[in-house]
Amino acid sequence: MLSLDPSGGAPTPVPPPTSPYWLFYDEVASAQLAAWVPEDRARVLDLSLDGPARAELLRDLGHDVVRVGVGPVLGVQTVLADTRVLAWIADTSFDAVVAESRALSMCLATEETARDLVRVLRPGGRLLLCVDSLTTGLARLADQGRWAELADAPAADVLLVPEEDGTLTRCFWPEELQALLEDVGFDVEWVRPRSVLTPGAVERALATGGEEAMRALVRTELQLAVDREGETPGIHLVSSARKP
Repeated sequence: MLSLDPSGGAPTPVPPPTSPYWLFYDEVASAQLAAWVPEDRARVLDLSLDGPARAELLRDLGHDVVRVGVGPVLGVQTVLADTRVLAWIADTSFDAVVAESRALSMCLATEETARDLVRVLRPGGRLLLCVDSLTTGLARLADQGRWAELADAPAADVLLVPEEDGTLTRCFWPEELQALLEDVGFDVEWVRPRSVLTPGAVERALATGGEEAMRALVRTELQLAVDREGETPGIHLVSSARKP
């Protein structure tokens, strides 16, 4: 395991919250989720950490949604619970689980949480998850000037990288993420980058092209993510897996 201490003031490869890149990112994430979720009415557990947007989309698509979070959402059952330890959920009680916004990267004992995800899904149930890519982790190490750790990173069993607030984030190679999911009992359908287009390219395009550019960028991104399946570009990786 490779675990690093935070170093203040280091630049980050992740755009700031005010960047228009995140508007594009949300459009891509929503389109990917809408294409992934079952067509038939399903009971879905939403473990996403970025607020109610995913739960609201799932609700609008006609599904029964249980969301872990704070605050009520119309038409969604919301519970306040730990997304890392799922002992409070009964076995085989959901048709699908959505763990967006890096939810499993924030679980340092990811394998234990993943085993719980297998347990709570019904046979044939599916998981959609998003994690930090190793590209992001390596970029952060370089930004922090941690050259020894950067050189050792490819040989590390687990890469934990510090956030600005002192917490640690687990980052993954596509092969590592696939192996983890398979080891706990999932059949992995695919592992893809969430976004192949770089934040800088997206920001420049949106600055000059507005809404028309946004639509073109999202269409392009959805196809690129499929074409670049199994690769590591971009900030995050997305995976779809099925319980046998």
